[in-house]
Amino acid sequence: MSVDGIGREKNIETPEKMFELFEAYVTEVKNNPFYLAEQKKGNTIIPKNFEGKITDISLVDLPKEKPLSLDGFGNYCFKHKIHSNVEVYFANTDGLYSAFLSCCSRIRSIIRQDQIDGGMAGIYNPSITQRLNGLVDKQENTNITKMTIEYEDMSDE
Repeated sequence: MSVDGIGREKNIETPEKMFELFEAYVTEVKNNPFYLAEQKKGNTIIPKNFEGKITDISLVDLPKEKPLSLDGFGNYCFKHKIHSNVEVYFANTDGLYSAFLSCCSRIRSIIRQDQIDGGMAGIYNPSITQRLNGLVDKQENTNITKMTIEYEDMSDE
């Protein structure tokens, strides 16, 4: 293990090792989709190569791709006892992880692309994808109403 600037060992020794871990995370996520129970519609014919599960004659468990996320990568590293807080690499805490900046930037970019592409294709919720990636279309609406009020002279006559 390499040592950081204050004598502690780095759990992820090199940017190359970090990217290998990220690729393993991607493989795990993409090979383990969510399964959503859907109502079978009409005389739906289930293809021979269908890999989902059928739990009920009227329900079909359809695979739904999981998105990549930075939190997911951090949890993957924690679960596999690699590092409990990969965020320090991405934040370059105390300037100790400068060698990882390019790798971390590439990982963020790949995650962002996965989320945006999946949102645009309707695989992931587009609204959530937009918010997570700061893509919300902000519009300012201004309504100006002009009113003319006429008063009649109210005399005692």
